[in-house]
Amino acid sequence: MIALIVISFLVSAFAVQVFMRRARRHARLYAADMPQRFHKGHVPRLGGAGIMLGMGTAWLVAGLGTEVFNVDWPFKAAAIALACMTPAVLGGIVEDVTQRVSVRYRLGLTIGSALLLCWVLGLGVSRTGVDVVDRALVAWPYMAVLFAAIAIGGLPHAFNIIDGYNGLAGTVAVLVCLAISHVALQVGDRQLAAMVICLMGATLGFLIWNYPRGKIFAGDGGAYVWGMVIAVACVSLVQRHPTVSPWFPMLLLIYPVWETMFSIYRKLARGQSPGMADALHFHQLIFRRIVRVAFADDEARQLLARNNRTSPYLWIFAAATVVPAVLFWNRTWVLVVFCALFVATYVAAYLMIVRFKVPRWLRP
Repeated sequence: MIALIVISFLVSAFAVQVFMRRARRHARLYAADMPQRFHKGHVPRLGGAGIMLGMGTAWLVAGLGTEVFNVDWPFKAAAIALACMTPAVLGGIVEDVTQRVSVRYRLGLTIGSALLLCWVLGLGVSRTGVDVVDRALVAWPYMAVLFAAIAIGGLPHAFNIIDGYNGLAGTVAVLVCLAISHVALQVGDRQLAAMVICLMGATLGFLIWNYPRGKIFAGDGGAYVWGMVIAVACVSLVQRHPTVSPWFPMLLLIYPVWETMFSIYRKLARGQSPGMADALHFHQLIFRRIVRVAFADDEARQLLARNNRTSPYLWIFAAATVVPAVLFWNRTWVLVVFCALFVATYVAAYLMIVRFKVPRWLRP
């Protein structure tokens, strides 16, 4: 599988560089007064297109050379999966270029692509670890498909929410892909391992341009690629292998999922639309209230330095859920406890930062 990592990495790195050089004119359309903007200058947001090309190329090559790569992944299956994802990813890329695709349309595209993937790949969530819910899912198979479609169509938007600073969402995606590939290999599923390994290689090809220099962003397109592929891998892993706890993907992805749920609650409580962008996400509070002002020659360098120093806080935060998920991937009750612990820690940390009660040892 190392060859697949190399292929996806090289194709992605080259494609991202091309987009980085050719798309600066479109970057000017991204308004300077956007609440989630924490950089200076016009930075292209087409990194997701490069990630899609790198991953897609590796998928198709794996299908062509089944015996060479030792992955039972037919070319046709890889091509169909890519075709089902394309509408959602293209919607995100169009938004990155034009800034004119509403949240409602993008959500519709991701749910539509998710339904296509569920239909083509036969995906469904039939196990949740809750007996009453599991019996209902078995009794009504269409509900299992609906759950899977919501998960696959919703996770891209969760990744989009945490994609706020250089290297943040990309590194979280790499950690998650490593965890999924490890568990997939533990249960002997080389196909699923190869699927996320290709995504990891493509993401690394993007990250060499994104962190720490911030030359290009993943944009909505990149978040949609990460979210859809990771969600499909998680649903497939739980569906194919009864030994894998359904709470393994929940703990693995609790950071972006809970960030999204908490953001929806926070905005509704303030009488705002959940689709309205703001600057009160957890990573944005860390940037504004924990990361100190960096001394630099000009404002652009200062913003870049603070931007880069924000992401490691969230990497550690995400790793704190990824590690126990990998260690206890087949023990439901332990995973549930860690999920509850994360939620309590997140809420406590959020309130602490909002109220300016951050301990001195957390301030660099």
